[in-house]
Amino acid sequence: MLESPAALAGQVAGLAALLLCIAAFASKRDERLLVLLISANVAFGLQFLFLQSWTAAALTVLVIARIALARRYPGSQAVMAGVLAASGVAALVTWQGWADLPAVVAMVLGTVGMFLLRGIPMRVMLGLAAVAWLLSHLLAGAVGGSLAEALVVITNAITIWRLLRAKRRYPEAFERAEA
Repeated sequence: MLESPAALAGQVAGLAALLLCIAAFASKRDERLLVLLISANVAFGLQFLFLQSWTAAALTVLVIARIALARRYPGSQAVMAGVLAASGVAALVTWQGWADLPAVVAMVLGTVGMFLLRGIPMRVMLGLAAVAWLLSHLLAGAVGGSLAEALVVITNAITIWRLLRAKRRYPEAFERAEA
């Protein structure tokens, strides 16, 4: 697994992404979540490049653009369709085999979640995307990335539980936020 300096660099980048993902999904604020996810995805992109997982690397770069676009154009189905189309082109150009499929699934789930959902539903969709990214990391041999996605799934589930509990205790605060 660490037969080259590039493989070692990929593992280090995955560990950096791990720390950023934990901070992101521990946040109850959507804005902070998205900003930290941009940083984590820069590290994931480097990891996939070093490990020569080209489709995952290309889609990770598009994830960074997607996060920025979803923040600027929330709910825009046209922009979401553009991101999905760009993802499809990137996947076609870089496709190496069926091991690339989990990254494509993750990109689709994350894109729909970020553009069309907020709060708990967004975190559920991002959690499903994280499961698909976990499989992609495992197939690429990325130790740090695999740990990152596994912990993202767990941390995200805990945060969803905390938000549901807060929503039950303080429903009026959530009604104002959702209005």
